[in-house]
Amino acid sequence: MLKDSLLQRLVLSDQGSKFTIAALIVIGVIVPFLNLAMPEGSFLHVSDYSVALIGKYLCFALLALALDLVWGYCGILSLGHGAFFALGGYAMGMYLMRQIGDRGVYGHPELPDFMVFLNWDALPWYWYGFDNFFFAMLMVMFVPGLLAFIFGWLAFRSRVTGVYFSIITQALTAALSLAFFLNDFGFGGNNGLTDFKDILGASLQSNGTRAVIFICSVIALIGSYILCRYIVTSKLGRVLISVRDAESRTRFIGYRVEHYKVFVFTISAVLAGIAGALYVPQVGIINPGEFSPLNSIEVVIWVALGGRGTLYGAVVGALVVNFAKTYFTGSKLFVEYWLFLLGAMFILIPIFLPKGMVDIVDQWKKKHAQSKATEVNSKISGDAQEHTS
Repeated sequence: MLKDSLLQRLVLSDQGSKFTIAALIVIGVIVPFLNLAMPEGSFLHVSDYSVALIGKYLCFALLALALDLVWGYCGILSLGHGAFFALGGYAMGMYLMRQIGDRGVYGHPELPDFMVFLNWDALPWYWYGFDNFFFAMLMVMFVPGLLAFIFGWLAFRSRVTGVYFSIITQALTAALSLAFFLNDFGFGGNNGLTDFKDILGASLQSNGTRAVIFICSVIALIGSYILCRYIVTSKLGRVLISVRDAESRTRFIGYRVEHYKVFVFTISAVLAGIAGALYVPQVGIINPGEFSPLNSIEVVIWVALGGRGTLYGAVVGALVVNFAKTYFTGSKLFVEYWLFLLGAMFILIPIFLPKGMVDIVDQWKKKHAQSKATEVNSKISGDAQEHTS
């Protein structure tokens, strides 16, 4: 019976994954096409603002997916994934700042405007190489991954788990936030990095460039989803679930639990960094506010409301919550009450749907499958009775 239940959950999860990937492919094709091919006065035209907004949602979905990999399948509740997201964003922002050159306000050929304003004499050593796109993209993955590896190794080796791990990850985020707010830290202080001009020689204000970045966001989300799906359905994924459900038992039978935790935590941080890198050119700014511990807590809410431990639930949760947030804040009817409406959603969904929003679809599929099985069994019983008589 337990085996049948597990098989049924895997089938439902596969169906959800197929639908999610198909929906993302449709979005990746339709949205840029309607933006570029349809005239602005057309009803079918998707505005530049909408393209950037949906692209931002996709980056948030990738961040939620990264968190669901460690929380939903390994039981690691990280309240610091916003830090990895911001680090990836800063790596991309550093590249974009280096591309400005002498087109800045102060016209310095090498130093960004904020460094000229603060009387910096030379470019800091940690900015070297960021004028090269491929080096910057390597740093987008390497910096969050390295931080997660070191932090995770120290924490998991000391067997820090549960709420204690959540607290120290949030402390890490808060510490980075304070550091990046400092002007002397070399990352723009409170204002952060902004006023980007182009990427790979293409203007960021161009509709074509925005469409390409949007498509890259879709591809990154689909590719990351497939990678996460491969991990959680492999033997490694079964060990991760075992660590989540019975860590002591898993350790007792011989598995080096800390190695598995460090691996999945590092992969998750890399995915979060990629999400941050795609986020920056679409919103046009990166500042220390992205390190805010509240941002990391909000990501946890997306995953919990969507459906923890399903992957596609994390994507759905991020898209739905952020769309609701935009709608409530932009509507004249709800503008004064949007915080209450979001709060009500955060309370009611866990009460009535403890497994998240995707549980609605899963319950419907289960009932449909049960009714179909009942019909088949009834037909077989009827045929058997006719044959006997």
